[in-house]
Amino acid sequence: MSRSVCVVTGSRAEYGLLRRVMQGISDAPDLRLQVVATGMHLAPEFGETYRDIGRDGFNIDARVESLLSSDTGTGVAKSIGLGVIGFADALERLRPDLLLVLGDRFEILAAVTAALVMRVPVAHLHGGELTEGAFDDAIRHSITKMSHFHFVATEEYRKRVIQLGEHPQRVFPVGALGVDAIHNLPLLDRGALESSLGFELGARSLLITFHPSTLELTSATAQMTELLAALDSLSDTCLVFTMPNADTGGRALQGMVQEFVAGHPNAHVFASLGQLRYLSCMRHVDGVVGNSSSGLIEAPTLRKGTVNIGRRQKGRVRAESVIDCPPQRSAIRCAIERLYEPDFRAIVAVVRNPYDGGGASAKILELVRTLPLEGVLEKSFFDLPGTARASSDKGAS
Repeated sequence: MSRSVCVVTGSRAEYGLLRRVMQGISDAPDLRLQVVATGMHLAPEFGETYRDIGRDGFNIDARVESLLSSDTGTGVAKSIGLGVIGFADALERLRPDLLLVLGDRFEILAAVTAALVMRVPVAHLHGGELTEGAFDDAIRHSITKMSHFHFVATEEYRKRVIQLGEHPQRVFPVGALGVDAIHNLPLLDRGALESSLGFELGARSLLITFHPSTLELTSATAQMTELLAALDSLSDTCLVFTMPNADTGGRALQGMVQEFVAGHPNAHVFASLGQLRYLSCMRHVDGVVGNSSSGLIEAPTLRKGTVNIGRRQKGRVRAESVIDCPPQRSAIRCAIERLYEPDFRAIVAVVRNPYDGGGASAKILELVRTLPLEGVLEKSFFDLPGTARASSDKGAS
């Protein structure tokens, strides 16, 4: 009897990471793929990227609306509630054997909340990571506690998931899916990329993605103001923006980017580049600027330096190719200048990516196929050696 695996995807970036795993599930004779599209995938302002899923040959089994037009704290909180209602209906109809989710988005929290009370086992990808400048950090750890299997990117993250009380036998270091995609996806050469984008990158170019830092004291718009001021004088540099996520305050940042691009002929913005163009763009630009996790996870494998702004990614493991700087225009300018310095480029050329575990998609597929699901819903809290209960249990044994 085939095992049904329901994959939830809510954004362009997340789908790009999951696509190879989804294809593997679809091709496996003993697995049956179910796909639920939600979040930004369904929103016109983010490019209605659910269409990309269909173009890749996947059937979307359910669409769960979970994104209100408001990106205030109240609006996001209501979006979570809307998502729980929608996922309850979807899971009741699909009845999967296993729910496979990635990351820390609020729509994924909604999916896993519904799965918990509906007794659907959950496998969670990319748990144990830290992004202390955003409430995604708490969402990620909450998803960990509601999940039953954990596919993590590094050994350090494996230890953190165990520290959260998850049993070591259910925590598997597999590497990062984004790095796996780079190794397996034939990226576009520069000419093909420029033809697809509709412009030339020129002698200098940067890829820019800046999301709201939902827990920082400085407002997202104030930080974006500083970033755009730092970029304003780079008239000799092609600036390729991708839009911010649908987080609290995200729509204001989108408007700021669009206004900046309208006044700068060297700047271009995309609601969604898709994985192939995004990674190809990263390959051919001089560096990555902003606060996206891709600058820390994927960029080192492509030997690109990253200017990481602010505290959104605080706590995440990083390579030597990452330049951290505060959200201040002078600091951002200095960090961008550092990207071009010969000694830094020499570091980037030989940098080791801590997320490059090798073959993440294949490892995940094999685990999804073979992990026993009987009796997994009831979990015990795993105490680390030396803690009070662990010592008490040892004495009683």
